[in-house]
Amino acid sequence: MVRKLDELGRIVLPMELRRTMEIEKGDGLEIFVDGEYIILRKYMPGCVFCGETEDLMEFSGKMVCGKCREELGEGIPESWKKSKRAR
Repeated sequence: MVRKLDELGRIVLPMELRRTMEIEKGDGLEIFVDGEYIILRKYMPGCVFCGETEDLMEFSGKMVCGKCREELGEGIPESWKKSKRAR
């Protein structure tokens, strides 16, 4: 399959490809370069710490997975937790 760039450098992804990859109007695509290849991938936000894409929750505008949330919670000293509760 070959597609030509238009005068603004755009290409059209064929409908069948968009259906197969579940790419909808307005979805983000990540663009990577690997040697001589340009790679397009549907954007899927991941955990800011480990990159996991499942069990995500937003915290201060960043996505954090369950495992990292647990690890972060374990890293908080008890004395700090208690002093925060008292406020």
